[in-house]
Amino acid sequence: MISALDGVFLALAACLAMALVNLASLALAGFRLMRRMPRSIFPDGAAVSLVRPVCGLERFSEETLESGFRLAYRDYELIFCVADAGDPVLPLVRRLMARHPRIRSRIIVGEERVSDNPKLNNCVRGWDAAEHEWIVLADSNVMMPPDYLQTLQAAWRPNTGLVCATPIGARPDGFWALVECAFLNTLQARWQYAGEAVGLGFAQGKSMLWHRPFLDSVGGIRALAAEIAEDAAATKIVRAAGRRVNLVASPFSQPLGQRSFAEIWSRQIRWARLRRVTFPLFFAPEIASGMLVPCLLAALYAHSAEATLGLGALVALTYAGEYALAIRAGWLRSPALIAAFIARDLLIPFVWTRAWMRSGVVWRGNAMAIETKPGRIRTA
Repeated sequence: MISALDGVFLALAACLAMALVNLASLALAGFRLMRRMPRSIFPDGAAVSLVRPVCGLERFSEETLESGFRLAYRDYELIFCVADAGDPVLPLVRRLMARHPRIRSRIIVGEERVSDNPKLNNCVRGWDAAEHEWIVLADSNVMMPPDYLQTLQAAWRPNTGLVCATPIGARPDGFWALVECAFLNTLQARWQYAGEAVGLGFAQGKSMLWHRPFLDSVGGIRALAAEIAEDAAATKIVRAAGRRVNLVASPFSQPLGQRSFAEIWSRQIRWARLRRVTFPLFFAPEIASGMLVPCLLAALYAHSAEATLGLGALVALTYAGEYALAIRAGWLRSPALIAAFIARDLLIPFVWTRAWMRSGVVWRGNAMAIETKPGRIRTA
């Protein structure tokens, strides 16, 4: 039987272990982001098809979509995929095409329903119409710097099956947008880079560079319907083929603008449910990914001022490490970001718990039933 004193030591030891794991992930991510990567084997100047699914208008739609026309790359085409001919984004896309007549671009209207994932359905016809062997699937809200394609290509190695870029939150307007930056940058991006550093690269659907012959050899873009999230299916397909998912050396920004608490909550619940269904063993320990709540729980057992101060020091050290990572990586930093870390860590247990309670999600007004179809994933 565990005594009260033993309970105190166990609680403090668990909190210390969580702090060490978080600090280790920060160190791994920082090392990976600063590390000089091996030389890429991507064929120099190879033609690229850039497929962008679009749906609806957002605050930064014109800026992010136009960035695709301003790439410093000699040979690429832009394919915009829209499911509905009446979508309000279409006039904007047509204006951008007229503004940049020297860039080969076209619009494909109409989706092919291969899954419950509306984004994947919207991309299928664009993939089929792409002229080139190298294809990038990129979300409409990704801000593309002039060297966007070169940055993706630089991460291609002999054992690569897919190159991805996790989104980095930028230009937040208001506190809850800052909380979203705290989720995206020094939490989610940090864990993705830490995972890749130890050989556990996970795909991220924001920007994905594919070599068409490889994906076609394992079922083509329709094979990504094996999971409700196309990036989860991509991860499993690449690993099943004995290849790796690589992340870019410098991830791309996603301007956020204003965010409400309801938007943050809904988005985090959706992503958490997708992770819970597609990678349950990796999702289960996410309850400990934020330091604040575990330390608060441990403080209930620690009845001495010294123990309470020690727990506070662990939290402060972890947050200082997160802030240092943001500075080192060139991501958003602000004094208010510490408050955003606290708000995020208070939300994590509630998001995690809610993710286990239901499987359905709603994305852009589409109800999506989450299920896996592992039989549709096969090796090359």
